[in-house]
Amino acid sequence: MHPSKVSRRQLEKLADLPNIGPACAADLRRLGIDTPDDLVGRCPLEMYRQLCTLTGKVQDPCVLDVFLSISDFMAGGQAKRWWAYTAERKRLMNQR
Repeated sequence: MHPSKVSRRQLEKLADLPNIGPACAADLRRLGIDTPDDLVGRCPLEMYRQLCTLTGKVQDPCVLDVFLSISDFMAGGQAKRWWAYTAERKRLMNQR
């Protein structure tokens, strides 16, 4: 969902999260995440790595940006567009 349309009062399905559409929701379900609450306590970098392993290919780095955005949102942060997390993703990836 576009971040400007997200409401914390309506977080029932994955598509209610910022930056999540059908394809990302399917990726999250592959990771065993079926509801927004399932994200609580999950590490975005580990989620990204797990998705790469499950699919057998390196995912686009922007997927990590999306995972960072929804993890931050579920931790109480503002709903932001995924590219607001690109600098954080680059920092995380350079630490590897």
